[in-house]
Amino acid sequence: MFNLANLFRNLAIILNIAFNLFYFLLVARIISSWIAPDPFHQVVQIIYKLTDPILNLIKRLVPLQFGMIDFSPIIAFFLLEFLKNFIVGTLISISNKI
Repeated sequence: MFNLANLFRNLAIILNIAFNLFYFLLVARIISSWIAPDPFHQVVQIIYKLTDPILNLIKRLVPLQFGMIDFSPIIAFFLLEFLKNFIVGTLISISNKI
């Protein structure tokens, strides 16, 4: 049972890191929209490819765009924080009970 508890705890740690990396990608995406970098740069393309699926889904489900301001990244931050707390918290709780 000790190994199973470590598995859940380490899985929670890995998911926590993944959520934090996605937060940084969203911040980079927001900042890049302000400075308009070269869209053909590999780093910019990677950021857009990783963040587009969730932002496009949010834009389709909740169209919150007023003029030039798009609020989908803010909704993405709230959604990611909720999922992070729920999933990571659940995994840690399970690992503590085993």
